[in-house]
Amino acid sequence: MAAPVPVPALLPRFEVVARRRPVEVVRPFPAGVGAVGPYVAVEGEPGAPLVLAGAGARVTGWYDDAARLEVTTGRRTTRHRSRRHGRAAAPVERVCLALTGTHATLLTREAGGPSGDPVGDWVARCRVDLADRRDPRVDTHDEGWLTTLTADGGTLGGFGQLGLRDLRVVTAADGTAYRPDGLVHLTATSAGPGFFDTAHTSVWSLDPATLALTHTADLFFRRPDRPGAFGDHATHLVRDGDRWLVATSTWGDFDRRRRTRVTPARSDADLLHGRHVLDTSELPLPTDGLRSAAVWDPHLVRTDGGWLVGFVNARRYFDFHPALAGGPDLDRLRLLGADASPRECEGTTLLQVDGAWHVLASDKHARSWPVHDLTMRRTGRLDAPYLSNIPWPTLVALEDAGRRDRGGGWLAVTFDGTRAGGPLAGYGTHGDVVLLRAG
Repeated sequence: MAAPVPVPALLPRFEVVARRRPVEVVRPFPAGVGAVGPYVAVEGEPGAPLVLAGAGARVTGWYDDAARLEVTTGRRTTRHRSRRHGRAAAPVERVCLALTGTHATLLTREAGGPSGDPVGDWVARCRVDLADRRDPRVDTHDEGWLTTLTADGGTLGGFGQLGLRDLRVVTAADGTAYRPDGLVHLTATSAGPGFFDTAHTSVWSLDPATLALTHTADLFFRRPDRPGAFGDHATHLVRDGDRWLVATSTWGDFDRRRRTRVTPARSDADLLHGRHVLDTSELPLPTDGLRSAAVWDPHLVRTDGGWLVGFVNARRYFDFHPALAGGPDLDRLRLLGADASPRECEGTTLLQVDGAWHVLASDKHARSWPVHDLTMRRTGRLDAPYLSNIPWPTLVALEDAGRRDRGGGWLAVTFDGTRAGGPLAGYGTHGDVVLLRAG
């Protein structure tokens, strides 16, 4: 039997150099700024009630001998606790009441904690989905309803994150990293205390020398076909001339019956900083000849020949593969190719190396990082450790290649499947940010 032909590596070997896990449950609003976007939280002391109240609804959470939630809508009041997860194993130091999308969650931070961190870990102890109340007066995605939101027992702020995933480099339209201040800027999915509909898009800066991560912005999105503001995520932020082009995936109210799509927005605001809600439109991604139930994970580059758009096509939830479209503008795209062989392969990313364009992806079952040409034919691989979950191949070329002491070579910024928030929060709270270097 002939020996297998080795698959060439696109770049030198990558090695893990650092991990980061910037957990933050409450991000205070700037002075004079209210609940922009449908993800808010209030943090306080154990024993005292925390309250989030909006028109027609009041949610109260507290921790005494266990975590408890009380929900009032109209004349109906219900009380909730988790028999399995409601009690902390160590003294509770802080309590947080979060409203992420439609989910109200009470979290506690214990002294010490499962990870051994000195200040302990935030753990979800009780959770209620307000959508189950079916009260038309209470719409946690409605921006008018959000303006009525008040807090008691602590300071109202935006919900931060339990983990970060789906990291992408903020780029110029030509695909190069957008670095007006020398830092690498990233979009990420900020994991909430639950599944995809508790997460949202955030923006971060990364110092390539120290590998310090700093949270700088949060982005929310209005849909072209329904009212409200949503925590849509798996986002690419592009500086196109003197404006921003933002492409996201409609994960913010995930429902298998509703097709996940890619929706772009344009903005003149400073999206690297602050808290923003953006108007979107539909991006008509072609899936001719493919069985397609949904599309997500956009990555956009403008070349001399027009736009290239990498994305994921799902045959069904969750059976998906990378695809590539191109055209003279974003309204006239055609399918250039798809690698339909894998069953769980996503994070489609366009990368230029030595003047040639490549399409990168992450194949969970093969535990590899395949590299494709612009017809989506596999041509190589990334030589890097493959982590848990489906880590994305997010790469940035740094100056002074070969001089790591100056931050040179190639930097990969990805994530793994490490969860946080405890068993009640479950899947969707991943991951650690994992940084790798090559060159």
